[in-house]
Amino acid sequence: MRFIGRFQRNYLLAVIVGFFLFTLAPLLFSNWIIFLITMALAKGMVVLGVVLLLRGGLISFGHGLYFAAGAYAVAFAVNKWNISETLLIIPLCLVTGGGLAALTGLLLKRYRGIFFAMLTLAFSMILYTVLFKFYHLTGGTDGMPIPPIKIAGIQPSLDNLRIFQYYLILSLTVGVIYLGWRFTQSPLGYLMRAVRDNEIRVEYIGASVSRSIYFSFVLSGALGGLGGGLVALNVEHVSPELAYWTSSADFVFVAVLGGTGSVFAPFLGSIVFEFIRNYAFKFSPDTWQMTLGGVLLLIIFFLPQGLWSLNRTLRRRWAR
Repeated sequence: MRFIGRFQRNYLLAVIVGFFLFTLAPLLFSNWIIFLITMALAKGMVVLGVVLLLRGGLISFGHGLYFAAGAYAVAFAVNKWNISETLLIIPLCLVTGGGLAALTGLLLKRYRGIFFAMLTLAFSMILYTVLFKFYHLTGGTDGMPIPPIKIAGIQPSLDNLRIFQYYLILSLTVGVIYLGWRFTQSPLGYLMRAVRDNEIRVEYIGASVSRSIYFSFVLSGALGGLGGGLVALNVEHVSPELAYWTSSADFVFVAVLGGTGSVFAPFLGSIVFEFIRNYAFKFSPDTWQMTLGGVLLLIIFFLPQGLWSLNRTLRRRWAR
């Protein structure tokens, strides 16, 4: 009991220190590093949505659908509907991702395993084709630019805009982590774990498996839309590649890289992945894919349960 209490105190202290380090990051690091962290946090929200499904035994290879939908919602809001307020655009991204998940989930909730994974991939590629072909509406392969927008009615300068966006996404990340933690500790969160272990027994106790999967999928899609919208705001451009299967595969890969043991794991995996990918390209532009693959294979080989499994190693050391 003394060890558990000590570990919880150390864990809480580590979380607080980590939060303050992220808060002070713009004062400690260059604009490029801040950009990478911002991108990683935004994509981490999408990965968290994937992880929530993985905890229920479901693998989605189509989260690029909701990621791209949220991003294009930003582009359409700014360019077509003249909405330039971030505080209005963010709920739009959530509704777009969650709404699409609600529609596709009506079919997907009936399937499991490889059929579920392939159907999610098919839906994502359908959106990719639509974005690619409807040039007059979406810009085709050129995509759509997103001009700088207002934050709480303020139009900051370009340098200040990056800082505003960083703290906005950091604040949303804290909220999303709390939401994800509440979900995992809720009856629905425990029910999804039971669905993964034994779906038939869940039905026997009177719970609806399809309904549990459906609501979890809608939440997962909403997180995908939110992450896509935030990435679009940060990059200031969208393209059909956001919906391509490689985008969805990246999210699954990062989910495996970070692990599924905690709601913090997707963000840890996303940050590590973003930095490895960008620095691999910086130092070996001709063979960066090989460098990236080699480094990530080493991580997966030595930490098969993800980077978050280092937490268990630290726990054992503290127990001595």
